[in-house]
Amino acid sequence: MNLEQKLKDLNITLPKAPDPVGAYVAFKKVGNLLYISGQLPIDLDGNIIKGTIGKDLNLEDGKKASKLCALNIVSQAKKAMDGNLDKIKSCVKITGFVNSSDDFIEQPQIINSASETLAAIFGDNGKHTRAAVSVNTLPLGIAVEIDAIFEI
Repeated sequence: MNLEQKLKDLNITLPKAPDPVGAYVAFKKVGNLLYISGQLPIDLDGNIIKGTIGKDLNLEDGKKASKLCALNIVSQAKKAMDGNLDKIKSCVKITGFVNSSDDFIEQPQIINSASETLAAIFGDNGKHTRAAVSVNTLPLGIAVEIDAIFEI
């Protein structure tokens, strides 16, 4: 299936692929792999979800942030593939970092939102391995950061 049509069918508008906020590249192709640097939870209007899950933010806020990270990952992948998402064969792995309080233990449920988003877009090829990691802070105070590896 044409993935651009799939995005339309899912009523998904991808955000503009954000520029890196440091001394690194947003993506890098190595052989048949595409590495996407950690993406932030930035919406279509440029708003960033910031805060600590379990303190300033709740589980649903974390899920929303995770989905936004996934959409920014797809946006970077599209940019890396010169606008053609159909060049992506599969999502291999994502790593999700959740800015969470010491007593918050539902990081997997938060990263599920990104996993479900990628599976909705790419179908079975969007299913991947992953890690969901708790951290006590993230760059810019963001709630969630996720990186990805795709097969191309």
